[in-house]
Amino acid sequence: MEDTIVRTETADEAKLQEFVGRMLGDLGAAYIVPLVRIGDELGLYKALAAHGPLSSGELARRTATAERYVREWLSAHAAAGYVQYDGASGHFSMTPEQMMVFADPDSPVCMLGAFEIAYASAIDTPKVAEAFRTGHGVGWHDHHQCLFTGVERFFRAGYEANLIQGWLPSLDGVVEKLERGARVADVGCGHGVTTALMAKAFPRSTVIGFDNHRGSIERASQRIGTGAGGNLSFEVSGASGFPGSGYDLVTMFDCLHDMGDPVGAAAHALRSLSPDGTLMLVEPFAHDRLEDNLNPVGRVYYAASTMICTPASLAQEVGLALGAQAGEARLTEILTRAGFGSVRRAAETPFNIVLEAKP
Repeated sequence: MEDTIVRTETADEAKLQEFVGRMLGDLGAAYIVPLVRIGDELGLYKALAAHGPLSSGELARRTATAERYVREWLSAHAAAGYVQYDGASGHFSMTPEQMMVFADPDSPVCMLGAFEIAYASAIDTPKVAEAFRTGHGVGWHDHHQCLFTGVERFFRAGYEANLIQGWLPSLDGVVEKLERGARVADVGCGHGVTTALMAKAFPRSTVIGFDNHRGSIERASQRIGTGAGGNLSFEVSGASGFPGSGYDLVTMFDCLHDMGDPVGAAAHALRSLSPDGTLMLVEPFAHDRLEDNLNPVGRVYYAASTMICTPASLAQEVGLALGAQAGEARLTEILTRAGFGSVRRAAETPFNIVLEAKP
């Protein structure tokens, strides 16, 4: 039976206008996603940041692009508040804050990777819509290439700002082991950002990155290699069967919720640890109740979880589908079921929670 839409005359006019206004903002944000991708790919942001203020023609010449397209691109960005426009001169420019978000890849608030993920999600919409109909999953490897590079770029800033300086020191005795020389397994390492950070910071330690996505391991191996000290390597392997034992530290960065069998993966990590080893689990920050996650961060994470994380888990064996907003209580339950005797929150940021689990 088809659903029947019931029209009501009781809507509050002021609330309706506010809601429609919000939708206009959302539509503008959605439409500008491919424009950000284009600006990133063609170097428009970097050129404007380095040489602005510029006219559309000057920016087009510096980037070897067509002026008419650049003019419309700049106009959309000015309307969005992403660049500045001076009506008297007809020139466009970027504030220092806009440069940090769009033109500086090393900035802690660079958002180009996030837009790249959103772009990939839009492209993959037909696959996920079909998964809605069938209940099947969409594997990580089935997504557009922009997802893999976008995830690396988006998470890199947080890892570089927090991993060595804050997260590892929050674990009991781990930094001391790493400085003396420890064995580390970085599970679900993707393009190897965290793996390389740990290997560089602790040259006496041996760090191995594992991921079941061959393309990511190949990219990590090609771009990063073995590191200056030869203490870094990468292997293709799933989380529930990565080789080796006696690890002093096993790490999982923003990946447990993507796994089909997170309990099995955590149990394998436990078996691979030395008796006094540590599992460091880094996951997207979330409260335990849905109503406490109804905020801008939760909005982004729930949407990404719908398009990427939940389908990835459902494409695998077991398919528990934790989702990107599992919360500390659910994560602790997973680790306890896997056999860990001690689990505690070691650190947090507005975007991540860090759990320490011990045998």
